[in-house]
Amino acid sequence: MSSFAELVRAHTDLDDDDVAWLQLLQADWQIIADLSFADLVLWLPDRTGSGFWAGGQMRPTTAPTAYVDDVLGDFAAAGSRPLLDRAHAEGRLVREGDPEWRDDVPVRVETIPVRRRGRVVAVVARNTNLLGVRTPSRLELAYLQSAADLTRMIAQGHFPPPGQRSDHADSPRVGDGFVRVDPSGRVVYASPNAQSVFRRLGLSGDLAGHVLPDLTRSLVPPRRRVDEETLSAVMGGRVHRDTELSGDGVALIARSIPLRSDREHLGALVLVRDVTDLRRRDRELITKDATIREIHHRVKNNLQTVAALLRLQARRIGSPEAREALEEAVRRVGSIAIVHETLSQAVEEDVDFDEIADRLGQMVTEVSAAPGRVRVRREGAFGRLPSESATALSMVLTEVLQNAVEHGYDAGVDDAREGTVTVRVQRPGSSLHLTVDDDGHGLPAGFDLAGSTSLGLSIVRTLVESELGGHLALGQVPHGPGTRVDIDLPLD
Repeated sequence: MSSFAELVRAHTDLDDDDVAWLQLLQADWQIIADLSFADLVLWLPDRTGSGFWAGGQMRPTTAPTAYVDDVLGDFAAAGSRPLLDRAHAEGRLVREGDPEWRDDVPVRVETIPVRRRGRVVAVVARNTNLLGVRTPSRLELAYLQSAADLTRMIAQGHFPPPGQRSDHADSPRVGDGFVRVDPSGRVVYASPNAQSVFRRLGLSGDLAGHVLPDLTRSLVPPRRRVDEETLSAVMGGRVHRDTELSGDGVALIARSIPLRSDREHLGALVLVRDVTDLRRRDRELITKDATIREIHHRVKNNLQTVAALLRLQARRIGSPEAREALEEAVRRVGSIAIVHETLSQAVEEDVDFDEIADRLGQMVTEVSAAPGRVRVRREGAFGRLPSESATALSMVLTEVLQNAVEHGYDAGVDDAREGTVTVRVQRPGSSLHLTVDDDGHGLPAGFDLAGSTSLGLSIVRTLVESELGGHLALGQVPHGPGTRVDIDLPLD
């Protein structure tokens, strides 16, 4: 199935401004579909004049669909759908004709020219499923009248309005709460859901007859309002935008869609949605996020305290082997503390592991037996990793870097030797490939990973193979001295 952008490029002469206009229309046409109780299809004229391409489709949430299958990417040859041809050629709404039958369903089709700066750049077909059509209620009549006003605005080039769309991801829809106001901002009709929203704010009685901006001011305390100009413009239906208001324990979003003709302002649709529960859940999530970050911060502090105690103990032990073992424990605890410190500063439960890897490399070289003689550099990016994987991988990387620095550049062998440990990272597909190369002395003769008794290598093997579900290999660096560690990890 072709996308809107692909169809435009392949089959039409629409310029960038035309495309932007049509995208603005599609951003708002769910409202028109719901008010019309009809499916909308955006038809794009082929550059050769041979017909139209279906560039977009929207089904209503208020009525049964007229299309069982998607039509995006379909082609209608010139003459096969006369209503499309006439709307495009004559630049007017076309409603004439008998219903079409699709899958034993009668469908009334109307076509609306999409005008921009005096040119018809596309045609919207409105397709109404006529099964079960009955005498419309007052609510349905208000919907249909508003839909008629909006379709005339499309044909006259007044809709969609230019500018940025709503900033709210939970912007209200027609079914959330529908209010029709006249040019002075007085409520002509309000749906039952809209009545319920305002009654939660404290309204007693009906909305009809009230001047909506004045009523809203009386229900919403001044400290909880947006600025007065925005409140008047949105609730009075003078601008196409939305705003959020809150009373005592109640929050709502109001969205205004001004209606106009060529000669006058007709009033507006004001859609309202009660978002009290959504905002409560948002606050709960914010509190949980803050609590989780605080827990990571305290774990980091506790780990640093443990590391400090181990460091003090190491200074008081006379045995070099015991001191070295405690110092290794300090480094292992420190690597975990770095992960928790990073998580305490992050909003998400995953971390930027590049920062952690760079800090681990710096930590290992600073506390090694050869500080300043060996540097660690990174090629490639780890990217963001889940916290569970980050903790285990940080310990693995610490042990591998520690082994490279301590054993690859043994000061007892060559006091003046300098070197570089290179960490290379690749993320092909859903996996991570890590290679750590040093240019040190290399592995001892006859080294066997399976038979090694090194605690550090035992930790690395356990974490890579059991905790992370990956694969570990050690060997010589190809074409030179030094040791290579290869680690492959799945990321899913």
